[in-house]
Amino acid sequence: MNRIAYVNGEFVPLQDAKISILDRGFLFADGIYEVSAVIDSRLVDNVTHMQRLLRSVKEIDLPLPETIERIVEIQNELIRRNRLTEGTVYIEVTRGSAERDFVFPMVTRPTLVMFTQQRSIIDSPAAKIGIAVKSVPDIRWARRDIKSVGLLAQVLAKQAAQAEKCQEAWMIEDGFVTEGATSSAFIITSDRVLVTRPNSNSILPGCTRKATILFAEEQQIRIEERPFTLVEAHAAAEAFMTSASAFVTPIVRIDGRDVGNGKPGPLTNRLRQIYIEFSRKSA
Repeated sequence: MNRIAYVNGEFVPLQDAKISILDRGFLFADGIYEVSAVIDSRLVDNVTHMQRLLRSVKEIDLPLPETIERIVEIQNELIRRNRLTEGTVYIEVTRGSAERDFVFPMVTRPTLVMFTQQRSIIDSPAAKIGIAVKSVPDIRWARRDIKSVGLLAQVLAKQAAQAEKCQEAWMIEDGFVTEGATSSAFIITSDRVLVTRPNSNSILPGCTRKATILFAEEQQIRIEERPFTLVEAHAAAEAFMTSASAFVTPIVRIDGRDVGNGKPGPLTNRLRQIYIEFSRKSA
């Protein structure tokens, strides 16, 4: 079956989905994106993702061409047309097409594109055996809290990780872990304290991160929102990452060194199971 995408008001075959070469998203990375998970053909925690979309576009003074309600309708229509049972829906909104100029165009209609991707989330092999992480310098811009389409630093980080047979990169700034290239970073200390960096301009406010912290609180797990170092991570009992497309995924090696016993830990597995249960109930 041909995949169907959405481009500026039309549902079209993916191979026919096109935008102008003058689109500011293409020329300047002048745009915002979001990714929502789909389980059992239903959107997961989508309200939180739409709230983050609204926050991001507001931060760069970018108007949405459609209401949030209409965007959700389009998401669901894409799920239906693509017969998606498990995967993600990608949304990108840019400032639209205009002659190349760094200054915002006076009059232009923002571009809105959306498409689906099929992914194995619940039964992901990575969740069963854990993943490896490589640390890299954090060379990104200062407003990482905005979900910008300017992702070159993350591309280079993921490429460096792949070269070392790792599945994720942890970004390091001033000796501390900021976050993953495409995920939020967590460690669990030997005395069962969950540690993750607090929200600020330095990290993206992860939607799955937010829910995971709430579930940890409900399990009466002690939480410390503070920066942590690679040394602390190497000494941790467990580590994991969170993202919309990976939920809670255990990290078992960092820079070639085992985390704990080198296997997914019990608290990580429990938090993943809780998130999956939440996803099925609330989708």
